[in-house]
Amino acid sequence: MAELLLEIGTEEIPSGFIPRALEEMKALLEKEFQSYRIAFKEIKAMGTPRRLVLMATGVTPVQERRFIEVVGPAKRIAFDGKGQPTKAALGFAKGQGITVEELQIVKTEKGEYICARKEEQGEETIRLLPTVLPRLISSISFPKSMRWMDLENSFARPIHWILCLFDGKVVPWQVGNISSGNLSRGHRFMAPGSFQVKDLADYLRRLKNSFVIVNPEERKEFILTEVNRAASEVSGHLWPDDDLLELVAFLVEYPVPIRGSFSKEFLSLPREVLISAMREHQRYFSMVDAEGSLLPFFVAVSNTKPRDPNVVARGNERVLHARLSDAKFFFIEDQKIPLIQRLEGLKKVVYHSKMGTSYEKVMRLSQLADFLIGSIAPEQREIVQRASLLCKGDLITGMVGEFPNLQGVMGQVYARLSGEKEEVALAIFEHYLPKIAGGTLPSSHPGAVLSIADKLDTIVGCFGVGLIPTGTADPYALRRQTLGIIHIVLEKRYDLLLSTLLEHSLALLGEKIERPPQEIKSDVLEFFRGRMQNLLNSQGLSPDAVEAALAVGFDDPVDLWERAKALHDLKQVPDFEPLAVAFKRVVNISKSHVPGEVDTRRFENTCEQELFEAYGKIGKKAGEKISQKDYSSALKELSLLRQPVDEFFNGVLVMAEDEKIRTNRLSLLIKIAQLFFKIGDFSKITTN
Repeated sequence: MAELLLEIGTEEIPSGFIPRALEEMKALLEKEFQSYRIAFKEIKAMGTPRRLVLMATGVTPVQERRFIEVVGPAKRIAFDGKGQPTKAALGFAKGQGITVEELQIVKTEKGEYICARKEEQGEETIRLLPTVLPRLISSISFPKSMRWMDLENSFARPIHWILCLFDGKVVPWQVGNISSGNLSRGHRFMAPGSFQVKDLADYLRRLKNSFVIVNPEERKEFILTEVNRAASEVSGHLWPDDDLLELVAFLVEYPVPIRGSFSKEFLSLPREVLISAMREHQRYFSMVDAEGSLLPFFVAVSNTKPRDPNVVARGNERVLHARLSDAKFFFIEDQKIPLIQRLEGLKKVVYHSKMGTSYEKVMRLSQLADFLIGSIAPEQREIVQRASLLCKGDLITGMVGEFPNLQGVMGQVYARLSGEKEEVALAIFEHYLPKIAGGTLPSSHPGAVLSIADKLDTIVGCFGVGLIPTGTADPYALRRQTLGIIHIVLEKRYDLLLSTLLEHSLALLGEKIERPPQEIKSDVLEFFRGRMQNLLNSQGLSPDAVEAALAVGFDDPVDLWERAKALHDLKQVPDFEPLAVAFKRVVNISKSHVPGEVDTRRFENTCEQELFEAYGKIGKKAGEKISQKDYSSALKELSLLRQPVDEFFNGVLVMAEDEKIRTNRLSLLIKIAQLFFKIGDFSKITTN
């Protein structure tokens, strides 16, 4: 077994590009190895801003052998009546590079055919890699790529060297003007020279000696350890921030944490402001005491070992002091104008050229939120009305202008300082939730209602003016906002109909929409359908159970969830298979027929009467459960129909020649199918 080492050395790649690139590189190499029948034990992808690295161990030096079977003409054509090969057999054998005697006979559904079975020897892996690896590099996708010099190839940043070894030998290939070799480079400043590499172990050892920690997880652990050590020296500990840790780890090759401090006077600012100032602009880690209160210290992570850490710390402190001084100024100035007085100022802020100003958006979401709260928690209507008028006010504050990520946060702070009720302040903050996929959801009804209204106005407005997501392009984050609405509705178990909400939103947008309202409504509903399907599938529900539930309606997301869950649970019962087969048979045979009344006088067999009686008795109980949205219990009741259904199909011919008898039997089955369709379309359920 051998090992493969590939290092792509580049100019500094943006930190956000690297994690995704490493995942892709690993997946691409696995796919290439599988395609070429090259076995391996493990593949790892590592990287820093200056290098993307693949390491594969336990790689077979030669492709696995494979046997190829090529079917030729039919036996009757290949051999004459005396068993002698015809020109067809001779030509086929010659074309396959074998003798006629080596031909074999195989039996197929169409009869007997001649066949050539050949063994294909494996190629040496090292001879295949010059084809595999350039293709792999060109297949890595980045948010943005660039070209350099007059070369045709592109990459995240210009490539400066390629290290490529297989079993200790250089794999010769080229990308642009760079040829692969056995040289790597150390840290840009602390060990900038090149060095030869013998194998994987030698590579990792030489990198460490050259001030490069190539393993991102190792860098993260190192940063955490050193930051916590620095915090403990001032009786504090790290404010948890996994996203910042991920970002910083891909900004450096050799992390050097340096602790600094800032004036205690700035602790009078809201904690979110201080953390944002340190995090967003400077990439500093914050520290808190045992009670969770912010301490006047921070930790910066440098990419080089400074001669005097104190000098670097002072420099960072000066930068942060200026940033916090600005924040303090904005904080004081912003409070001179109460949040409610900023509403008028939103008339001068263009939300979107086709959808009007931020003031107009506030008016729309205010009316939509008022409609929502009326059916959810009417006793909180006053809170929603007030919060809806204030929720966008912080967009024109100096603080949010300086720190855009604090929108909603500062709205909550300024609402409190303006003397607004705590419920109003909370709703202002929560109407932006969830901020990311899977993020925290609003805890209050006013916050949830405002969030739904705000997001729905954006979604319907964008669809209304033709700003519809295509492929991976979704500049207005409509997918995330749609999922946000669904998550809120499901978590709060709101009894809402999407179609009704869309109609209200379309009416409020009025003349701003540029497409027929029904067309917009249909497109948005289908957009919601896709997001709900993906969400339910991601929750571990059977895809066919989800599809069956969606097929009969998704206007009520909570109802959809309950039906899909009930169908999924039904699939887990031991005797599900015959039960599903019976249900599907009922649905499939009756789906194209018009329902009619069942005439018991036309029954010719006792099994018809027994099924009709079972339908009446079981259908009533199941209907009660369905009206209560207790779909699991309803399905348990409906499962009792299996035996009379089986006996019905065994006892009569549904498609009888007599039209009236046939119609009567189909009408009975349609009534049973209609019970199923209140939960799901059983024709979508898969059975073996």
